[in-house]
Amino acid sequence: MSVLCWGRGAAGLRRALQPCGCPGLLAKEGILGGVCGPRRSSSASPQEQDQDRRKDWGHVELLEVLQARVRQLQAESVSEVVVNRVDVARLPERGSGDGGPQPPRKVQRGATGASPVPRSGWAQRLEKDKRIQRMHMQQLEVNLQMQVQSQSEELKVWPKHLQVEPRLLSKQLAVFLAPESSWEEQLPRVLQEAPRKLRLTVGRAPSTQAQLSGQQQKLLAFFKCCLLTNHLPLAHHLLVTHHSQQRKQKLLTLDMYNTVMLGWARQGAFRELVYVLLMVKDAGLTPDLLSYAAILQCMGRRGQDAGTIERCLKQMSQEGLKLQALFTAVPLSEEEQATVLKAVHKVKPTFSLPPRPPPAVNTSKLLRAVYAKDGPVSYPKLHLPLKTLQSLFEKQLCVELASKVCVVSVEKPALPSKEVTHARKTLQTLRDHWEKALCRVLQETKNHLEVEVHKGRFSLYPFLCLLDEREVVQMLLQVLQALPAQGESFTTLARELSARTFSRHVVQRRRLSGQVQALETYYRKYLHLLASDTKIGILKPHPAYVQLLETAAEPTLTFEAVDVPMLCPPLPWTSPHTGAFLLSPTKLMRTVEGATQHQELLETCPPTALHGALDALTQLGNCAWRVNGRVLDLVLQLFQAKGCPKLGVPAPASEAPQPAEAHVPQSAAPARKAELRRELARCQKLAREMHSLRAEALYRLSLAQHLRGRVFWLPHNMDFRGRTYPCPPHFNHLGSDVARALLEFAQGRPLGPHGLDWLKIHLVNLTGFKKREPLRKRLAFAEEVMDDILDSADQPMTGRKWWMGAEEPWQTLACCMEVANAVRCSDPAAYVSHLPVHQDGSCNGLQHYAALGRDSVGAASVNLEPSDVPQDVYSGVAAQVEVFRRQDAQRGTRVAQMLEGFITRKVVKQTVMTVVYGVTRYGGRLQIEKRLRELTDFPQEFVWEASHYLVRQVFKSLQEMFSGTRAIQHWLTESARLISHMGSVVEWVTPLGIPIIQPYRLEHKVKQVRGGIQSITYIHNGDISQKGLTFVSVHDCYWTHAADVAVMNQVCREQFVCLHSEPILEDLSRFLVSRFCPNPTPRKISQCWEASQLKETLQAVPKPGAFDLERVKHSTYFFS
Repeated sequence: MSVLCWGRGAAGLRRALQPCGCPGLLAKEGILGGVCGPRRSSSASPQEQDQDRRKDWGHVELLEVLQARVRQLQAESVSEVVVNRVDVARLPERGSGDGGPQPPRKVQRGATGASPVPRSGWAQRLEKDKRIQRMHMQQLEVNLQMQVQSQSEELKVWPKHLQVEPRLLSKQLAVFLAPESSWEEQLPRVLQEAPRKLRLTVGRAPSTQAQLSGQQQKLLAFFKCCLLTNHLPLAHHLLVTHHSQQRKQKLLTLDMYNTVMLGWARQGAFRELVYVLLMVKDAGLTPDLLSYAAILQCMGRRGQDAGTIERCLKQMSQEGLKLQALFTAVPLSEEEQATVLKAVHKVKPTFSLPPRPPPAVNTSKLLRAVYAKDGPVSYPKLHLPLKTLQSLFEKQLCVELASKVCVVSVEKPALPSKEVTHARKTLQTLRDHWEKALCRVLQETKNHLEVEVHKGRFSLYPFLCLLDEREVVQMLLQVLQALPAQGESFTTLARELSARTFSRHVVQRRRLSGQVQALETYYRKYLHLLASDTKIGILKPHPAYVQLLETAAEPTLTFEAVDVPMLCPPLPWTSPHTGAFLLSPTKLMRTVEGATQHQELLETCPPTALHGALDALTQLGNCAWRVNGRVLDLVLQLFQAKGCPKLGVPAPASEAPQPAEAHVPQSAAPARKAELRRELARCQKLAREMHSLRAEALYRLSLAQHLRGRVFWLPHNMDFRGRTYPCPPHFNHLGSDVARALLEFAQGRPLGPHGLDWLKIHLVNLTGFKKREPLRKRLAFAEEVMDDILDSADQPMTGRKWWMGAEEPWQTLACCMEVANAVRCSDPAAYVSHLPVHQDGSCNGLQHYAALGRDSVGAASVNLEPSDVPQDVYSGVAAQVEVFRRQDAQRGTRVAQMLEGFITRKVVKQTVMTVVYGVTRYGGRLQIEKRLRELTDFPQEFVWEASHYLVRQVFKSLQEMFSGTRAIQHWLTESARLISHMGSVVEWVTPLGIPIIQPYRLEHKVKQVRGGIQSITYIHNGDISQKGLTFVSVHDCYWTHAADVAVMNQVCREQFVCLHSEPILEDLSRFLVSRFCPNPTPRKISQCWEASQLKETLQAVPKPGAFDLERVKHSTYFFS
């Protein structure tokens, strides 16, 4: 039984997962060929082997077609030919995990008693092709066996000699390879030698990581990984072999030479260091600060004489490199800096490290009031005592050192039976076998890849050495257990495995290097502050394995440590590399896979410019949470039954709809076949979606059960636009209605005089019943339905179930329970509430656009202007579209007449909401089409035409209602288009100083950003934290305690006015002109015209309207 349906690229790993003795063609093919390195070679070239294999499988496919024709003829009772038996070697059926040939299948025999007739010519050819195919298969198996044997012999006899001495192309430098004096005396002379002149020097030293080619990035990563895994001789060997070949030498950069040189410096290997330095000169490169830091470090470790060091420092000075820069501009550890300083002191005993500059202060106008204050740094006090926080820190440290967390599954446990027991024993036996087989194959693969490096070829060998083989195999089996039945993208899984490997290696390295002890000291000081009173293919599991897993019904789930909320406050963000989890590495900015521009921007950004973002992320992560146990019990009750999709609790896969017929009958008419195939595809799609939703809910609820009764924290980072997100993906407050209802603040606050009113208003907001009513009417409605609220709290599953009719049913239920507890308290003002109360922006994207353009009409539509009742922009747009529809209907437009009575707020809401984020008319049409298809009484044959018509009217209505907004949007979009047309990637800086870049650059192509530049802003929570409030955000929805809603509302409005009082568009215009308008002017006429057009467009900032921003401070429904 095969376990995984791997593609040919991973056939070796699949072989390892097969029990011993199982026959199969691919069981003897390669080892981890497509996963961990190149496929092993044989007598034939890989291209020829691949062509032969494709030809063989092509023949099989042809034979399958002929075999199907045989079955068709038999079904139609063709009297001319009766085929008694056709045995054709078949390809594996869909879902079969065995890659080898299957036993021949028998097709239907002729009718009983029928006399055989002579076979026709095509039937004889079919039989002949079948025999030839069988011979090909047998020959292929023999070839594969010979290939494995030859490779095994190759591994045994391959010499382990590694090259140390380089072959230099410069005869002048080659004389240093046979020195007449010591290597120490040779060094100054080598440094004085001028680099070899190259014919083509352009592009030899890319300045940034993004400018490196794919091959260069792989090589640089190889050399760095060799240093991490103590394979420095192997790195030196590959460097020498590449340097010795002129074609490959062009791939080498100064960073690669420096990496190997730094490795030898750490070992004090002087001769090897000089060899690398000779290669640097021979490659036409000039040593930089890192090169000299490695040289001085090596001399410091060897106790070199002062004369050699002095000549080295003199040469360094002549090349314009400053000694102090070694300690400020070169990333060295404290121990390495001390070793370099030891060498320098032999020549300059009075030299001292440059003084540390005073702490830089953020200069953003928006944050000036926060960072200009003198005195100690203030943190919002946590509600837990110092001793408890220290205990929680120890628990979280143990979790991250283990790198994984085992959680009891909330899936309904299987009843003990012989079948379950046998399945679990079988599964454990298989896993034990797979673990041994994978370890063996992994070791063979590493041996083979090491040979590749010996031959001077790049391979993944050092990367496979980052973790020991047993841990790598356990990760593979862990991924296998979580693999969905419908399969997963092989690229996605490979990316996930590489991230896990890197994360675990970093944790191990920090533990071995003593960084854990330093972290303990650092974090304990931080806890004192917090506790003080201050302010390519699809990987698919075999169906038999899926069935075995289902039968075994194992009771535990395994998560990576970084996928689980933290048990102690997150590490404060202090740089793009430091923050969030204690040991596990976390990116400050999430990026598109493969994009490196964001990280480079963060690296080059002044540290003070990021202070606002770093502190905001730290404050968001410092909010302590707990699980709402009563809601969790009710959700689990439904989940362990058959789910309830209406309430957002997914049903199990067993409830998925089944097609009327499992297989398409061969005799069915073509129209019937097409209908059955569509029905089958629809059912399969629904089954996949249900499985995905069920798995997501299982992870969320299992983690909630695991954290029940505990306090936990959600560390935050941000995406490339500056939006904040919790790092743990499965259980956080950005999830669905169920996820949000399961969470409440760990720290409670008394409701105070107005808290109960805010709880009631929040409850009505969650129901969605009174969206357009003023606050007083919402409060009155809550009093009217108080009996239903109390009934929902007391009898959620057996009472009147009023809460189930709400827009957000589970959050409504949680709020009903909180209101019930408060009103039944003898003193409601003293009731300690843990429930988060939300204040949501009124189409916040349009609010920002209206404020940017001082658009009076638009401002009134999105509640920037004070009013007695809330304005609903979605209803306003729907009303305007209805006006246009009536006009067109009177003119006789058929689609306008068909839409009468169907233009509602819900139909246009999503399109209006996303227009400000750059949705196109095509995207808007798809959104409206989806809404129209949900209307059962709308004629479905008119959906396509109606969606085209409506999207035009929605855009036209927005142009009428938000003229200033559309002008700004057009300016941003046109600016982005011209910048992209000039060959650049659009980038800008937010008002808080965060550098942003659109991640749409391809290898040699720039994709035009049609969506324009988004208005990315932070609502700074510095004032909120200083006032002692608990605060978290879900993009444009802000949460706090009921008692503190009024304070949060005040700060929110003040910060919005402060933000838009700055000349944001003018500052953006100046930045874009300085960044993208070339100076001097290009020589080509076409480029000159494009540059002038770009500059003219960038400087044509739309004129603002007359709206007074101060009025926002008095708008009740700005956030409500």
